[in-house]
Amino acid sequence: MVKVSKISLEKRGLGVLSPLESEVLRILWKQENTRVRDIYNVLRKRRKVALTSIAVILDRLHKKGVVKRRVESGLGGYHYIYSSKADEALFAESVIDKTVNKLIDNYGSVAVTYFNERFRKKKLRNN
Repeated sequence: MVKVSKISLEKRGLGVLSPLESEVLRILWKQENTRVRDIYNVLRKRRKVALTSIAVILDRLHKKGVVKRRVESGLGGYHYIYSSKADEALFAESVIDKTVNKLIDNYGSVAVTYFNERFRKKKLRNN
């Protein structure tokens, strides 16, 4: 499971990541084992971004436990190869798990009662 420490329910982000981090992760879900330059080449077509910014974002995602990396030697020396630690479904499950646990920790039985009522109403609408 992916380590989730902070949740922000923004429209553009994935809940725990900045919009740029979210874009980078979405690219990694499509292209496993990717170099910084490969991600940069995809993103620069969509937005103005520096290669060094992508490297910093990937380092942050690595520190957050969202991506993994390995060192590979090639032309020009050594470079990191990045891949996501979890697929999109597992990442979403981690975010939801963290969110629900935080709500229950903060609001206790009120949160549990709300979830029970919410799911009961949804089930009744679907039947």
